[in-house]
Amino acid sequence: MGEARPRVLVLRALGLGDLLTAVPALRALRRGLPGYEVVLAAPGRLAEAAAATGLVDRLLPAYAAGRAVPAELAWAGPEPDIAVDLHGNGPPSHLLLQRLRPGRLFAYAHPQTPGIPGPAWRPDEHERERWCRLLDWYGIAADPEDLLIPRPTVPSPAPGGVVVHPGADAAARRWPKERFAAVARALRGSGHEVVVTAGAGEEPLAQYVAAEAGLAPDAVLGGADDVPFGRLAALVAHARCVVVGDTGLAHLATALAAPSVVLFGPVAPRLWGPPAHARHRVLWHPGADDSPRPGDAHGHLPDERLLRITVEEVVEAVRALPRPEPDLGTPDAGRPLVPEASR
Repeated sequence: MGEARPRVLVLRALGLGDLLTAVPALRALRRGLPGYEVVLAAPGRLAEAAAATGLVDRLLPAYAAGRAVPAELAWAGPEPDIAVDLHGNGPPSHLLLQRLRPGRLFAYAHPQTPGIPGPAWRPDEHERERWCRLLDWYGIAADPEDLLIPRPTVPSPAPGGVVVHPGADAAARRWPKERFAAVARALRGSGHEVVVTAGAGEEPLAQYVAAEAGLAPDAVLGGADDVPFGRLAALVAHARCVVVGDTGLAHLATALAAPSVVLFGPVAPRLWGPPAHARHRVLWHPGADDSPRPGDAHGHLPDERLLRITVEEVVEAVRALPRPEPDLGTPDAGRPLVPEASR
């Protein structure tokens, strides 16, 4: 038998948007650690998305509520050669990885874990830049603009359509459904095919938007369950554009170089927004308080900055977008993950 490959374990047990903002860091690890098996500790429902990046060999299922740290990791076999904390919870995530006794641990410095050397944490740093700076500190070159993933090869269920996604994890980041419906109605009236997407449990919201916009019920994808990632990625990759709040689908549009109009509030786009490019239009009205986090990202009501965005503004932003660039993508190919049970 050949000698076992060295392994790097990456902790990022969060959502789809979090996975996609970590793509530049994952690509840096793939390039900077040739020959290593890259294992991602993340929720099992992200297995298809992780495989589609072409940057992860195996997913280690790990989950915790909200942005908390998993209680444990079901790591088997020898200790990881390197563990990388891309979770960002300080001592809880540091200690979780330390218990696995990795050869090296890459993490931000924290006074409560003084034995871990690392760069200083900056609270107001863009998420992509944060993790690239961490790896740079440890000698692994990383580019926060290296964020594209391969385009799917399966056909889109609505090529050239406008994708409207009214959902978000928290009400604070959820633009009113009546306004999403008005945007969808206006775009439909302009001759666009409009598709409304929904995550698991968002079916009533999506069906309301579709009905109020005059769309057929089959214009809604998802709702009872998440749209399978391959189908969702094909839809986004071949869309005219995506209209979405600050949530995972916005990051999927960024990763697939799909034109997007992204509605921000209560967190500033300089922390989670798409790169500065004509294909992405960011709508953000901070008012007098232009701090990075002027509102509560987990609040129970739509944030006041989000409510300052008008229907007319969104429709005009869609009309001003450039046409999609179908040839954009990365040379990395998606690969199937190795099932945990087969090792």
